[in-house]
Amino acid sequence: MTAAENVCYTLINVPNDSEPPSEVSLKADLEKGEIKAKTEALKKVIIMILNGEKLPGLLMTIIRFVLPLQDHTIKKLLLVFWEIVPKTTPDGKLLQEMILVCDAYRKDLQHPNEFIRGSTLRFLCKLKESELLEPLMPAIRACLEHRHSYVRRNAVLAIYTIYRNFENLIPDAPELIHDFLVNEKDASCKRNAFMMLIHADQDRALDYLSTCIDQVHTFGDILQLVIVELIYKVCHANPSERARFIRCIYNLLQSSSPAVKYEAAGTLVTLSSAPTAIKAAAQCYIDLIIKESDNNVKLIVLDRLIELKEHPTHERVLQDLVMDILRVLSTPDLEVRKKTLQLALDLVSSRNVEELVIVLKKEVIKTNNVTEHEDTDKFRQLLVRTLHSCSVRFPDMAANVIPVLMEFLSDTNEAAAADVLEFVREAIQRFDNLRPLIIEKMLEVFHAIRTVKIYRGALWILGEYCSTKEDIQSVMTEVRRSLGEIPIVENEIKKEAGEGKPEEEVSAAPAAKLVTEMGTYVTQSALSSSRPSKKEEDRPPLRGFLMDGDFYVAASLATTLTKVALRYVAIVQDKKRQNSFVAESMLIMATILHLGKSSLPKKPITDDDVDRISLCLKVLSECSPLMNDIFNKECRKSLSHMLTVRLEEEKLSQKVRRSFSQLYSNDPISFMQLTAKNETTSKEDQFQLSLLAAMGTTLKKEANDPMASKLNKVTQLTGFSDPVYAEAYVHVNQYDIVLDVLVVNQTNDTLQNCTLELATLGDLKLVEKPSPLTLAPHDFANIKANVKVASTENGIIFGNIVYDVSGAASDRNCVVLSDIHIDIMDYIQPASCTDAEFRQMWAEFEWENKVTVNTNIADLNEYLHHILSSTNMKCLTPEKALSGFCGFMAANLYARSIFGEDALANVSIEKPIHLGPDAPVNGHIRIRAKSQGMALSLGDKINLSQKKTSA
Repeated sequence: MTAAENVCYTLINVPNDSEPPSEVSLKADLEKGEIKAKTEALKKVIIMILNGEKLPGLLMTIIRFVLPLQDHTIKKLLLVFWEIVPKTTPDGKLLQEMILVCDAYRKDLQHPNEFIRGSTLRFLCKLKESELLEPLMPAIRACLEHRHSYVRRNAVLAIYTIYRNFENLIPDAPELIHDFLVNEKDASCKRNAFMMLIHADQDRALDYLSTCIDQVHTFGDILQLVIVELIYKVCHANPSERARFIRCIYNLLQSSSPAVKYEAAGTLVTLSSAPTAIKAAAQCYIDLIIKESDNNVKLIVLDRLIELKEHPTHERVLQDLVMDILRVLSTPDLEVRKKTLQLALDLVSSRNVEELVIVLKKEVIKTNNVTEHEDTDKFRQLLVRTLHSCSVRFPDMAANVIPVLMEFLSDTNEAAAADVLEFVREAIQRFDNLRPLIIEKMLEVFHAIRTVKIYRGALWILGEYCSTKEDIQSVMTEVRRSLGEIPIVENEIKKEAGEGKPEEEVSAAPAAKLVTEMGTYVTQSALSSSRPSKKEEDRPPLRGFLMDGDFYVAASLATTLTKVALRYVAIVQDKKRQNSFVAESMLIMATILHLGKSSLPKKPITDDDVDRISLCLKVLSECSPLMNDIFNKECRKSLSHMLTVRLEEEKLSQKVRRSFSQLYSNDPISFMQLTAKNETTSKEDQFQLSLLAAMGTTLKKEANDPMASKLNKVTQLTGFSDPVYAEAYVHVNQYDIVLDVLVVNQTNDTLQNCTLELATLGDLKLVEKPSPLTLAPHDFANIKANVKVASTENGIIFGNIVYDVSGAASDRNCVVLSDIHIDIMDYIQPASCTDAEFRQMWAEFEWENKVTVNTNIADLNEYLHHILSSTNMKCLTPEKALSGFCGFMAANLYARSIFGEDALANVSIEKPIHLGPDAPVNGHIRIRAKSQGMALSLGDKINLSQKKTSA
């Protein structure tokens, strides 16, 4: 803050729709007007002085005609007036008239109305003239004994401010306030008095605390908060005091105020590393999360628990509290549940994994019964993934988890079912002893699967892992049951032709079909137009998929039938049965091919699917050993290799994450006295840090770079030859943009009503209109303007500066400003998501922006890394998939904005070898986002960064 800003205590809204009144008219109103007229005139005087007008002639008028009035509104306005009016002569001496004002202050301090006394005391906190304060000291002291707490509270504040600024006026202030504190009963007065002692005389504050340390739990929450702050500061400055005050902090954990509990828990963690202290603090955090209704509070406190977990010694203590942490799952908010499950998963050990799995299984069953909440499906998905992770880390648990989860393969929520399927695939590959159980459950639920993607995955698992004769025959039975009567084409044509025989249809149909879901009987016309749709509903699942034109599942079925048929031939020795099974498999494939070529399905079969099914027919007709190996051994090897790579990646990421929290012998030692301001260690003053965070002034990334300077972000708005020169520093702080505009008067004239007029394009909104200024010749001033940001979009701020030249008769002058462009990169942060989530978002997002690669970078990897660095996006494609050189590359990128908006990108680039080794990379980058602005802005950023690149 500048010195000029430090002076101003009161912000006043100024209406700009009227002409400023003359001094003569104001004087007349102040002298002879009614109370209402005097009030309005005084308001105008205050506004004019704030705008830089000098009105020395009105000072004595106000003292004579306004100061004696007893109207409360006038008295309140006078306090503002005395705050801003110049009180000294140009040579720095106090004005003679102020002696009269001082006498008026003294009378107000003895006024019978407590509001006037309290307001005057608050005003005295803002006075910087010791000559005015000195005669008032006895009256201020007397206010400490007033019957009303409002007066006493403000008297303490006034004494504290005067003691801090002019200690000689009240040298015995700490002793006076200590005696006041001992006898005071009101909570707010005690809080102010204790706060003063902390800053003015800490030893006295500690002496007082020592006398009442056992009664701390009975104090009000505002005083308890101050006590926590004092204990924190004292114990960090002098660690030997910890034993004296740690019991007090323990008591405050039981406070009725959530704020006190939160601060006390945070302080306890920094004061002691004992397991009992950590457990008490963690338990306090968990209670806060469960009892507080605000989701933001829950997330903040959860973050504190996660920070505790990062410390290796604290992690062991938290492991015993996993079941308590899981109580948070009763919160309906998905983000809270997500963080809770992740924390529980990080803390789970072999001792409590069984209890964790039982709780999660109960939660999964609950989600099956509750469908009204929109996040239920997502929560079920989270639970499935957590159980999956538990089973992979603790194989003994898999047998308990699998039967519960496999019920969800028939779930209507495809995402949750896909997660279950992925888990089942991994479990059946890793745990040989569980294969019979998984196959049995899979065959049980197979007929109930209604989603084509899940059906395909289930087919693959059955085809890959059914190894006994009975299981293979069961698979064939289920496939025939799901396919319906074959040949399909003839059967469907018969059904279509059978529409003309209503009597047969009705008599042949089972009676149950004429009973509604509510159990009532209905009559149905033979000529009902709804019969075809009824037939579509009655179709078996697989036939329904094929009639809808989804022949990809047919290709998957062909592969499955080929695998099980080859395995059946190897197991069963009877040639007749071998041939019968193979022939049945080939018949199913042939009838599907026939259906695909006919006009019955909604979409014809694709050439790829025809080739796949034809290949499977050829393999079955020849039954060569080579093909047997490829179908029955190589597929499983590929899966095994993929799972191994994924496990290695997870272990590596966990190792990297844990390495941050571990200490090594060559790590630098952090000395408190030498700590830089931007280093956040546990020794920092957490109260100051939380205050800075609340004010939005926490140190940004650029502060970590010692070479970074504010000058790098200065934008020139006007030319050097313009009458008014202006430049702006653009400070982006999450949802706010603060423009600090320097305005310089380069003329020899006084510029009046110099106003910065701003307007915005995009999702930006100007919070308030900057106030007009008066600039002396060659004077300068800083104007601050706040802009709110609503979404991630490239915004533009434009405007002009208008002013009047003092004494000139011409119209207002105008200087047009250059545009200020707000960069989207200030809002975008790298993030990660699973492949399934990426594909789902890619399908859902409606805005796509296709950017053509236009660069002079010749290396594929180098170009990808350049795009990542210039767009703040994260590459989701594993490093192993991008390694090597094959002339082309495809990678998925993901980022999330601070507003929770997702941005996806797919980079498809190639190296045109025929153009020589130095040819630049070419290809496309496709960007997808939920909003148009995000997709366009990110595309613009990529276009700009490509063109700036040098090889």
